[in-house]
Formats: sequence, C-alpha cells, structure tokens
Amino acid sequence: MQGTVDGFSYGLVTPVAAFLMAALGGALGLRCTVRSLHGGQTFKAGWLALGAAAIGCGIWTMHFVGMMGFSVAESAISYDVPLTLVSLGVAIVVVGIGVFIVGYRGTGPVTLATAGLVTGLGVAAMHYIGMESMSLRGEFAYDPVLVVLSVLIAVVAATAALWAAMTVRGFLPSLGASAIMGVAVTGMHYTGMSAMTVHLDGHASRTVQGGSMTTVLLPMLFGPLVLLLVAGVIVMFDPLLISGEDTWNGARRPRPRRPQGRHTSSAPAPVAVPRTPAAEPASRYPDSYGPR
Repeated sequence: MQGTVDGFSYGLVTPVAAFLMAALGGALGLRCTVRSLHGGQTFKAGWLALGAAAIGCGIWTMHFVGMMGFSVAESAISYDVPLTLVSLGVAIVVVGIGVFIVGYRGTGPVTLATAGLVTGLGVAAMHYIGMESMSLRGEFAYDPVLVVLSVLIAVVAATAALWAAMTVRGFLPSLGASAIMGVAVTGMHYTGMSAMTVHLDGHASRTVQGGSMTTVLLPMLFGPLVLLLVAGVIVMFDPLLISGEDTWNGARRPRPRRPQGRHTSSAPAPVAVPRTPAAEPASRYPDSYGPR
C-alpha cells in the first residue's frame, strides 16, 4: 500500500525558512571565501574552513528545516542519530573540499568543474543520507529520473556558488548570488523529495526505530545554528569590513594620499628663480667709470 506523503504540512513556512537558511549559509560562505583572498596565506585556510562550515551547515539546516514539513499520514517518522550526524559531516567535509580547491587553485574551467562536481555530489549525498536516516513503517522508493535531475541541480548550484565566491564583486551582487544559491539548493531538496514515494508494509504494530523530530531533530539543529551565528559575528566584526578597506566581495582601492603642506595639488610647487639685473647702458655712469 502506498502512503500519503505531504511535504508541506505547514504550508509555505518550512520552504521559506529552508530557503533563508540556505541563503544565509551561502552568504556567509561567500564572504569567508572572498575574505581568504585578502588576508594573505596566514589565515587563508581558516577563512576557507569557516566558509565551508557555514555553507555546509546552511545546506544541512535547510534540509532538515524542510523535513519538518514532511509527513506520512499512515505512519510516524523517526530519525537515526548516527546517520543524521553523518549527513552533517558529509555536507561540511565535501563542501570544504570544493572550497579549498577554488581557494588555492582558482576558477579555471577544469578546476571549477572538478570542484563543482565534488561539492554538488556531496550536497546530493547529504540529502539522500538524511533521507535514509528517516525510519517509518514502510520503505522509500525513488523515481530515477527525478533523482538524477536533483543531482544535476546540486552540481550546477555548487559550481555557480563556487564561481560566485571567487568572481562576483560588490555587496548587492553577493546578496543576489546567495539568493540564487538558496533557490537552487532548496529546489534540489524539493526535487529530491518529489522523487520519493512511500510503500507501507501493512504491519501497524511494527515499531519505528530512532527518535522523533522533537527529541532528535530540533536539538541537533541547535549546533549548526550556533555555528552560523558565530560565523555571522566574525564576518560582521571583520577588521577589513569595519575599516572599509574591504567590501563583501572585493577590496576597495586605497585612496591617494594628499601631499602635506600648503599646496594640495599633485603638481610640484613652483620654484622661485632669482632675478639678475640686466646690463645697463654705459651712458648712465660717470665719465670716470665709463670706457675711455
């Protein structure tokens, strides 16, 4: 028997909240990745790691916020804690691989394609591992065409995000790139959800293994949310951002210093040339001094 699946139990609340989490993680990740380009080699790895953690936590939080609106009418749903943690680790580690590749190797076509492929597959793996962590009185089945489409969306979204992290300049374009990333990742999530059907096994007495949403999922969301908060505080109090030497996605050119002193023009001050008296006619001198 096929179960009655509802992915929007709370209407648009969960999709909008999921999009906001994905966009927030993307915005912080983009900022940290760009910041790594302006901090020299000393803190480069630290900024890249923080950016990968922000993007990974944003994507993972997006997934499970979206799952709060998922329900099967005929069965309760529980979550396996170890698999749920594995999905979080996959999101952070695999996104980190892609971020470090472009952070140290640039955005050449081959490099960007490789990093985007690795990151996109990691995002898709996070999604389907998270789905596997769910337990109910039945089994999941997936439409292969929609599964492949969701993976392609994840790869394209990851590639676009990595490209934007290294090339987009300006505050508003960065927000636009983060919003596009949020839409793409959320779209990938719901595409994967639409590929799923539930086949109930008919045994109503079967126990569901794992914890419920309130006992497992909500407490587990606390950690990634705290990390996103910490990343946001670090970004907002970044010395370069405060001093104005750096914007969200690009460094400002230093202003030319005005020369000291009375002259403010860039042209050199005129040099006074002493005047020498011109030779005067001999007739002005007395005869004793004139020529004989």
